[in-house]
Amino acid sequence: MFGTVVVGVGIAGLARIRDLMNPMPSSPSEHLKLLGFVSRRSFGNINEAKQISLEDALRSKEVHAAFISTENRSHEETIRMFLEAGKHVLVEYPMALSAKAAHELWEMAEQKDKVLHVEHIELLTEEYKQLKKEVAGKDLVKGTLHFTGSVLDENKSGFPAFSGIARLTWLIDLFGDLTVTSATREKQKDKNYSRMTVHFQTANKKPLTWIEERGPGMRREKKINFCFTSGCLENFPEAPRSSVGLFMQDQNLFAKKLLGQVSKEELAAEKWRILRCLDLAEVIQQYCEEPEKIYS
Repeated sequence: MFGTVVVGVGIAGLARIRDLMNPMPSSPSEHLKLLGFVSRRSFGNINEAKQISLEDALRSKEVHAAFISTENRSHEETIRMFLEAGKHVLVEYPMALSAKAAHELWEMAEQKDKVLHVEHIELLTEEYKQLKKEVAGKDLVKGTLHFTGSVLDENKSGFPAFSGIARLTWLIDLFGDLTVTSATREKQKDKNYSRMTVHFQTANKKPLTWIEERGPGMRREKKINFCFTSGCLENFPEAPRSSVGLFMQDQNLFAKKLLGQVSKEELAAEKWRILRCLDLAEVIQQYCEEPEKIYS
């Protein structure tokens, strides 16, 4: 059994507590035991899970793993603390808000022989699984992924290339390695509106565009337009509802890693994808911030 704590009790943290307390029967998650949760706010108990201090979570020999569900800005520091204390870590994406920090943390986990698992539930949705099947084996001509959503507090969530890394992860997972050719960002502070436009090239020199757009009252939505030599895909394929929740699927994957049930090849591919996306997110941020440096 692996004793676990959940750090941060927002929407994701509460979902983590629920799933740890109700593991799927006969799944790897049955090897995880929730010992408590850590929060800056005072709760006492949540659904029989008890609140413990950060110090106790780091010090306790019974705690083997931490689920980090805090705001993006504090991921790096919290991962570092738990790795230094010799704990395995599951963290919601993005694992850090700089590529350098992400590489350092991964190296630290490997040196300490600890699992560092980054949640990417966007790859576990039935919608995405069907899309991946639809795209497989086709020759891309050009494509666009356009995301809209409500306003985020960037002081907590980070630059849009990092907070929106789920979209970048889709593109890398679908089309392989990408190169950033240009990136710009339009901001209307008075309207609390932001639009980031990124142009990529695939390894075969095919163009891909990612648009991340946020503003008050904007519906959370993804639109695709992927054109292949065989035709264009403009709507998501029909997808069945999964009987297993996304956080539970992710938790099972983390437990499989703790139990040594994930192949070295799969782990290496996942590490490459996560770090490559963070490297690209940083390049995108640099492109978007360049004009400010020139004109300031």
